[in-house]
Amino acid sequence: MTKKEEYEQKTEKLLEPILQKNNFGLVDVEYVKEGGNWYLRAYIDKEGGITVDDCELVSRALSDLLDRRDFIPEAYILEVSSPGLGRQLKKEKDFSRSINKEVEIKLFKPIHEQKEFVGFLTGYDDEKFTLKLEDESTVDIPRANTALIRLAFDF
Repeated sequence: MTKKEEYEQKTEKLLEPILQKNNFGLVDVEYVKEGGNWYLRAYIDKEGGITVDDCELVSRALSDLLDRRDFIPEAYILEVSSPGLGRQLKKEKDFSRSINKEVEIKLFKPIHEQKEFVGFLTGYDDEKFTLKLEDESTVDIPRANTALIRLAFDF
């Protein structure tokens, strides 16, 4: 396990009781370096959406626990936020929550001369994602060829 994965897992464990107490769900935790700074980000959600007050509540509680446990030696910036409209889907729970929702998939190599598909996620397994396209046809997209999958949104 990498240092990054260890920090993310430990942070998820610290978040569990905070989120349960407030009926929030955990979307993702990531520990990343951007522009010379380390960031520990927690993405949370709930039915009806997350508010700024929700993020503040979780941030304060998590910050206190992180200060006590002190398992990340580097300086970092803690961010707690909602996952956003066009969030990337990464984990199995993201895929299961997104069944019958519109997603955008970007590919490493084209399929049928296309590198981007938008459609409704109708299924997935260890090998592929299945999309129902606008013309009612379906396409299977190999997971190994998937550069990005995220919820689709229109403005």
